[in-house]
Amino acid sequence: MTGDQQDMMQRLRGLLPPGWFGDSNPVRDAVLTGCAQMLSWCYTLYAFARDQTRLRSASGGWLDMIGLDFFGATLPRYANQSDDSYRNRLQVNLFRERATHAAVAKVLLDLTGRAPMVVEPARPADVGGLGVSFALGATGRVGSIKLPYQAFVTAYRPPYSGPAGWPGVATWSFGMNSGSAVAGSVQLTPPVSDADLLAAVEAVKPIGATVWVSIAN
Repeated sequence: MTGDQQDMMQRLRGLLPPGWFGDSNPVRDAVLTGCAQMLSWCYTLYAFARDQTRLRSASGGWLDMIGLDFFGATLPRYANQSDDSYRNRLQVNLFRERATHAAVAKVLLDLTGRAPMVVEPARPADVGGLGVSFALGATGRVGSIKLPYQAFVTAYRPPYSGPAGWPGVATWSFGMNSGSAVAGSVQLTPPVSDADLLAAVEAVKPIGATVWVSIAN
């Protein structure tokens, strides 16, 4: 294996002039073994340091430092969240679409699992028109070109957070053979607060646009 003690030993032997020490020389091998061990440790440290410079290979606290470097305190690791799970969150947010109608809808869907309602009064696709998506006497949204660069968003809170949606001991659906399960730490949904939803919209909305947000259950 490249960089291990045996590899370093072979490399050192290859640097020695042929014929000086013979095929078998315990003293030579003892000295080279010590040097090879040290060089192997140095190579391991180098390989580890190299991995920590890339999002796809960083781990532990180094991955948290990458998240802090790119996103500040807005995207911390959840409690007990694995490196792979946190890395995926960082990648999704690093390449996330921004400054569009779809970006606002997508970030709220990702956070809550529920599609929000995003309405731009000056956008015909959101408010329709006669003979298009609604007609006189039918229910529809009323648009207005007097509200440019504005949007009204209804965000919906997650249906449940943590074990609230799991059956408990006192419920009829709980039993040894009922197909129920006990929620472990990795199964708990990270809490999403109303402040998280507002911050998410603020992070992806176009600069200069006004977004009015209503949060509902």
